[in-house]
Amino acid sequence: MASALANSTVTIGGKGSSVSPSAVYAVSRGVSSVSIDAAAFEKLSQSKRPSPVERAQDDPLTPLLLTAEESRAALVVLLNKLVLCDAAIRPGLLSLIVDTLNLASGHERINFCSASGFVTSIAFMNARNPDEILVGREEIGVFESSCAASVAICAILDCCSSALMKVVDAVAALSCEAARADVSALDLFSSGDGFSMKDEIDVASDMKTLLFGSKLVGQNDSSFFSEITTVNGSFREAVRLLHVRTRVELNSSTKVKKSKVIANQGKEKAFIASVLPLAMSIQSLSESSLGRAKSSINLISDSSLRSKVVEVFEKSCPNLDGLRDQFHSVTENAASGSNYVRVLQSVYCLLVKFRDILAWEAVLALFSLEIDDSIERAQVDSLKDNKPDGDIAKGEKKIDKRKKKTLGKGTSSIRQLLRDSALCKLSTENVSMLVEWASDLSKYFDPMDTRLDILLSKVKEIVESNEVRRLPKIPKGTRDFGKEQMAIRERAFSIITGVFKMHGAVALDTPVFELRETLMGKYGEDSKLIYDLADQGGELCSLRYDLTVPFARYLAMNNINALKRYQIAKVYRRDNPSKGRYREFYQCDFDIAGQYETMEPDFEVIKVLTELLDQLDIGSYEIKLNHRKLLDGMLDICGVPSEKFRTVCSSIDKLDKQPFEQIKKELVEEKGLSTEIADKIGSFVKRRGPPLEILSELKREGSQFLENAGSIVALNELEILFKALEKAKCSNRVVFDLSLARGLDYYTGVIYEAVFKGATQVGSIAAGGRYDNLVGMFSGKQVPAVGVSLGIERVFTLMEQLEKDRNQVIRATETQVLVAILGKDLTLAAEIVSELWNAKIKAEFSLTKRVMNHINRAKQSGIPWMVLVGESEITSGIYKLKNIEANQEEEIPRERIVEELRIRLGII
Repeated sequence: MASALANSTVTIGGKGSSVSPSAVYAVSRGVSSVSIDAAAFEKLSQSKRPSPVERAQDDPLTPLLLTAEESRAALVVLLNKLVLCDAAIRPGLLSLIVDTLNLASGHERINFCSASGFVTSIAFMNARNPDEILVGREEIGVFESSCAASVAICAILDCCSSALMKVVDAVAALSCEAARADVSALDLFSSGDGFSMKDEIDVASDMKTLLFGSKLVGQNDSSFFSEITTVNGSFREAVRLLHVRTRVELNSSTKVKKSKVIANQGKEKAFIASVLPLAMSIQSLSESSLGRAKSSINLISDSSLRSKVVEVFEKSCPNLDGLRDQFHSVTENAASGSNYVRVLQSVYCLLVKFRDILAWEAVLALFSLEIDDSIERAQVDSLKDNKPDGDIAKGEKKIDKRKKKTLGKGTSSIRQLLRDSALCKLSTENVSMLVEWASDLSKYFDPMDTRLDILLSKVKEIVESNEVRRLPKIPKGTRDFGKEQMAIRERAFSIITGVFKMHGAVALDTPVFELRETLMGKYGEDSKLIYDLADQGGELCSLRYDLTVPFARYLAMNNINALKRYQIAKVYRRDNPSKGRYREFYQCDFDIAGQYETMEPDFEVIKVLTELLDQLDIGSYEIKLNHRKLLDGMLDICGVPSEKFRTVCSSIDKLDKQPFEQIKKELVEEKGLSTEIADKIGSFVKRRGPPLEILSELKREGSQFLENAGSIVALNELEILFKALEKAKCSNRVVFDLSLARGLDYYTGVIYEAVFKGATQVGSIAAGGRYDNLVGMFSGKQVPAVGVSLGIERVFTLMEQLEKDRNQVIRATETQVLVAILGKDLTLAAEIVSELWNAKIKAEFSLTKRVMNHINRAKQSGIPWMVLVGESEITSGIYKLKNIEANQEEEIPRERIVEELRIRLGII
């Protein structure tokens, strides 16, 4: 929270430092000062020669009007951008901004509309001559590209709205009790019905925890209460969206480009896209909060007192008309696109109005609870607490304590906290005090108020106590597998292991976490997805990202020169979970390490992959194949600098998800390639088709690939591989695709990726390639290796869908016989079923008098046979053997039951 930063110094720059929205807000309110890290300051001033001074002319535009708070925030943003930028910055300019920030007042006079206006403003505030302040072209570029005002207001919005996310739930819970609201809708959302959004589920669960034990919630089914989960959940979602964009933009470095003005507008448009959902959710929250506040007033039984409260409330609380005007200002300015800063300012004004409304909702709920004599005195110290027991006012009824109602455990604690921290005391005789209390609570809900930290900590403590015994959840990007899914899973693993063993591979297992140094530097841009663990015993460890790097580490550590191994185990990615993508999932790896003839192990690995996918019977697929040396040769031919090969490859690798025009834009604007080079790349990566056909084109006389040494090696190797695959009758599964550019840094030769071609979209289902240098990274000794990894989670998705499409019952067990005892004779069941188990027959038993219960159990579990034993069977010694699928019964003597079942089941 920003209040924790009060009376502190926010340091800009420094190793690993970043600026948070809370820090920006604390500085904007003048409770934190600013300084620049000494090392960062020195590095900036010495990094490059400053560009020539280019004093901009006075800007004829109307100055950008900001409040003092917004100006201070914008100064922090601009200072951080200057420190992070890749240009040389004059120390004098940085020092002047810091001095301006640390001034006590006058910041509303700063003009952020132009670089010249800005320099003039801060020079004037520091009693300096603007002409003495040297500003270069690059520094002006940073100013014009930074969107400092927009980013600053978004940081303020982010900090203030984030602080309210839990407060709105706590206040709504108090209103539910004050208005005797029907909260049954919370059960529907908190159960996670499959249609509710995560935020709605979380709001419902938190509200249930706050209201746990309440005897006040009841029959009021107003829409203002039933919509709490949806409205508050939408607010959480909108706040998170803004928070992500704000944090990224606050700490992103600024690169000065010729297109800075266009980039500037695009950045501000992106902010508006993030802020408009917040404005809409604030509007909905405000209307809902006002509705609940009025419901609390309506529950005041004394009509005279109720009239006074209504009069004070309507006179002092922001009304719907004012809110709608403010919201209209937001949408109108956003639609015109003329003043994005004004849009952000309007949203902030809307948020401030909502904070006042929320304060009024809280006050009225608390007031209604205070004067309610039906609430148990042990929990609520009413306004009449100063009366001795038994001293009842005239006309006041004495209420039986046994009939009194209690507040929820959570709401009781929150009510007491708000009541004790109030700067004024409520009185039924002086209703006007409600205005003072509402004003105080509005300040209470500001991030700079230390009391808010206490309130949020209390809400967090209550929610995490889980008193309502909410259903537990699993982390995003993980999944549980039920019995039917496990049956499919085990079948798949059995097939996969069988294929691996058929090729002579041995099993290997490695730790689920490795030393961090083992994993870093092996995955290129994907290294950011590695899960780091806390320091334990002086070792920095990370969860394994794949099974290949641990395999290479194992070979190097044990000085193994040759090994054909398989491993089936879980790996972990700190990814953004989406459909078909998980943060924990199984990989099934097959690798061959050691010196072999050219393409010998590469052929076998690809053949293994085709056998796996054929036997798993998941449908049509293709294996896209390329060669890393051919890819590097192609980039060299196109004119890409060698140091950019890997980063360009990561862009090309997205061609299966994005059109080339989008990739071209990324190559030019982000990767720094010229349009001509990007177009050349485009002409190559569009080539794909039958392996030998495309190979023939690339080796045709006059081909540029024949002029590149690396490409010649790749083409010769691919020719050997493709001919071997053709002889093995699996080349029809392979597509030679020059756009395939597997992003992992360790690949050195052939690379491939299997893609499902059916209707179900699951992305890549397997991938791999040659990595000759990976083992050498650990030991210095080169051990060539090639392998493939099957993404089994995606394969499971396909297999499950196929089972559904076929309407087949998935058997979770392999049970062959159900021993059905018509009664509760466990000893008889134990005798019969033990004989079956001893005979290696897979059996279960069931004890119930109803025959249909036994039959239904057998059908649901897919058990083919049933031994039926009732009183008549016991007396006669003749048991019934039932074929469930054929619905046929036959009578078998007791002593022949095991033998007959062995015959029918084919057990010798």
